[in-house]
Amino acid sequence: MHGHGFRVLEELQKDPWPVPADQRSSRCTSTALSLAASLLGICVPGSGARIMAFLGGPSTEGPGAIVSKNLSEPIRSHKDLDKGSAPFYSKAVKFYGGLSKQLVHQGHVLDLFACALDQVGLAELKVAVERTGGIVVLAESFGHSVFKDSFRRVFQSSDFDLGLSFKLAVRRMSKFRVLLVLVLLLKRYTKQCFLFTIFSQHDHVNPSNCLLFEFSQKGPLCSETVVGQGNTSAWKMCGLDKKTSLCIIFEIAKKEGPDALSQPTSNQFYFQFLTYYQHTDGQMRLRVTTLSRRWDLISGFDQEAAAAAMVRLVSFKMETEAEFDPIRWLDRSLIRLCSRFGDYQKENPSSFSLSPRFSIFPQFMFNLRRSQFVQVFNNSPDETAYFRMMMNRENVANSVVMIQPSLISYSFNTAPEPALLDVTAIASDRILLLDSYFTVVIFHGLTIAQWRNIGYQNQPEHQAFAQLLQAPRDDADVIIKERFPVPRVVICDQHGSQARFLLAKLNPSVTYNSDNPPPPGGDVIFTDDVSFQVFMDHLQRLAVQ
Repeated sequence: MHGHGFRVLEELQKDPWPVPADQRSSRCTSTALSLAASLLGICVPGSGARIMAFLGGPSTEGPGAIVSKNLSEPIRSHKDLDKGSAPFYSKAVKFYGGLSKQLVHQGHVLDLFACALDQVGLAELKVAVERTGGIVVLAESFGHSVFKDSFRRVFQSSDFDLGLSFKLAVRRMSKFRVLLVLVLLLKRYTKQCFLFTIFSQHDHVNPSNCLLFEFSQKGPLCSETVVGQGNTSAWKMCGLDKKTSLCIIFEIAKKEGPDALSQPTSNQFYFQFLTYYQHTDGQMRLRVTTLSRRWDLISGFDQEAAAAAMVRLVSFKMETEAEFDPIRWLDRSLIRLCSRFGDYQKENPSSFSLSPRFSIFPQFMFNLRRSQFVQVFNNSPDETAYFRMMMNRENVANSVVMIQPSLISYSFNTAPEPALLDVTAIASDRILLLDSYFTVVIFHGLTIAQWRNIGYQNQPEHQAFAQLLQAPRDDADVIIKERFPVPRVVICDQHGSQARFLLAKLNPSVTYNSDNPPPPGGDVIFTDDVSFQVFMDHLQRLAVQ
């Protein structure tokens, strides 16, 4: 199947119609997608199907246009969206919102392959792709390996990789009602190809998830506070795969009467998730997942799942709440958690400490504040939409990598080992492998790069050096093979122009204005951002007040 698809794409010819030098090409993306949705609605009503859109530039015609054909008019930026000076944006989002309802009603999926150096309108299309459970790939061109390898993997699925017409229902199996929030409680559960996160927070809670399209199925499980797709206990998404991960938020409360909760220390609660989907062979299947746990706040706290839930919440708030300050909200949430669960003497910051169950969470929040999900500067609206779409469907492990990338160190003296995500990890005789999910960076220290340029790895007496150079590449290949979409690979050297891909993710413990110089062979970061140590010092002072 994928061989025929590639032949069709390779045989496509460039549109011969001449385009004036001062204008953009005419593209009617919205009209084409509307036509495709209508054709599927007529040909395969009530059965699973997918629409694959391959976009090579911005839409300039129809109700989904994002910019005019005049090249003198720039495509909207984040600043334009904040100021309300993007004339095409609201109309396009409204159109694709209507298209998403049509596709969900028909049970059809919209997949998007955006391959262009310019923006194509992914920010406007986000609602249609997410609500139908579609996949999205963002690459620089159709000839780029990110697109080619990702497109091949769409058709290299096993029997359990893809599903259509997905419906999720939540059932309560213990005697409690979701009415009022009491505490911050978060736990991660995995069951085969599904991930469910239970999260309760005292200001925003109810069963919800922005990836799904809600049914009108209100009941005792529905909270009056809406987050994402709420006001229901059942959701529909037209497509899913083995990595689809959903975040369900619950509001937990006590109530008076015969069904009142017993004490949390002795109470155990249950949830049941019913998942209906159409298998690739056309059969409808039901998968039931039953979860059980006890009311243990500290021992039941999962730091990684907490970070995954927080990034979804803050991204949702940034998109839906006007004048929302994400940094302030994250800081306040972290201070409240540390004040409640920290061990300290009042007004004594040096006495502050956290249980091992909470000790890494401040580090996650520090990196989340600096991540592409919160800091949209230097990213286009399409890039930000892509980052958030991938985050909304990934599991806890990959979400944590997006927030806090993993860093592996390679040297002659030791075996490959994890390194601190800090600028002090850089050394001239060391190779670093950074995995930030969207980008995999292989960074060579200055001495390593010089030896490589001389060609020592090609000499028989320096086979150890050749093996050292190859080790991070082999590990990077393993990461690439397991990930969809395929990440971008950056191979760079210390003090090189592309070293910025690594430096931007490191803790700036040593900067250009630091009192302490970097270690020999090390590096500095030219930034005014605070380091993690300064961040923790401020957090401790505020938490003990």
